[in-house]
Parts: sequence; structure tokens; C-alpha cells
Amino acid sequence: MEQSQPAELRFLRLLASYLATQLAGDLRGVLRLLDESLARGASVTDLQCQVIQAAQRELGRLWQQGHIGIAQEHRATSISQVALAHLFSRAQPAPARGMSVAVACVEGELHEMPARLLSDFLELAGFTVIHLGANLPTDGLVSLLEREPPDVLALSVTMLFNIPALRRAVAEVRGRLGPALPILVGGLAINAHPGLVEELGVASAGPTPAELESSVLRAVARRLH
Repeated sequence: MEQSQPAELRFLRLLASYLATQLAGDLRGVLRLLDESLARGASVTDLQCQVIQAAQRELGRLWQQGHIGIAQEHRATSISQVALAHLFSRAQPAPARGMSVAVACVEGELHEMPARLLSDFLELAGFTVIHLGANLPTDGLVSLLEREPPDVLALSVTMLFNIPALRRAVAEVRGRLGPALPILVGGLAINAHPGLVEELGVASAGPTPAELESSVLRAVARRLH
């Protein structure tokens, strides 16, 4: 019966179940939902995007509107972090591409989940990922890039008040490493700040895994030519 339902409806129902289970603090229940969905033919990418990522956006809305407290939001997010690792362990990665991407949240940005999703998408697409986590000081970022230069740098920024930190990071990377290293940017703050990508001379990471993969490949191609 469930398989005959439109895919969009199935995922909306799964999202509602996931969110309720997540908010109840039921980690094992969340993992069981994901495993059952995989067994019914859902892809890891669909579960990452249409369930976990969508649930995190809804959590943010619920918190902003005062429907849940910060502790409840943190507990739910920690469950999603485990859920992402659970899905990652069950995915079949694409063949290695021989390209590396460093992924970091800008200094002051504490919301790591978007960067974690981006890293997982890229790793499963065959890229070597250097995941640098949340709130990475700009000096530390630049030092690592000088020691271990990747093919592409991806920066994540969720909160609008961290846009100045993004500007500083791009300026420091350009000043110390030059213009050759491609920089991609993504996150809710980028979506809410039209024109910033062009202003900074960087590229958008894209809203979907397929567009992210294309953005990285285009960036590498431009660097090589």
C-alpha cells in the first residue's frame, strides 16, 4: 500500500514521523525509521535531504517561534547527527575522483549540520573531504590550507550575523593563497543575501547534492584551465 503512494507523500509522512520521534528524544526509533525506509527502497540521498535536512529546518522554525526550547532543539539535532552517520555507514560511495574539498563553518558559526551534510554528500560522490567542523578560526583555516591545500574550499554560514566572518575568511584565503583556490559558499545566510556570491567572487555550493557536485567539478575545471 505504501509503495503505491506518490513519493512526495511518502516522504512527507516519513518526515512527520521522523520529526516527532526526534523531538521525543528517541534515537533508536529514528534509526529504525531510517532502516525501514532503506529496506523499502528509499535512497540515502533522499533520506538525507527530504527527511533529515528538512527536519532540521523545521526544528529551526519551531525554535525561532518559541514552540520548543533550546535544550530540546539541541537534543533533536544531536539525534540527527547520529542519524547522518548511520546513513553514511550504509551508503555505497562512488569511485574515488582524486579531488579534495575542505569544508568548514566560518568563525563564529556554530551550526555544523549544513556543513556535515555537505561533507557527506561530497564524500559519497567520490571526493576526498577534509571536514573542519563548526566555528573554525580564520587563522586556523588559512594555516591548514597552506599546509594541506585542497582542490576546492567550501564555507558554510547559517546565521546572517556571521556574514562579516565569511567576508574575512574569503579575504584572508585570497590574500594568503592567491586567487587560484576555488571557494564555494552555502547555507541559509547565503540564500538570504542575494548578490553576495558575485560580490565576493566565489561560487554557490548549490541547494541539492547534484548541484553541489556540479559546482565542485566546475570549480576544479576552471582551476585547471
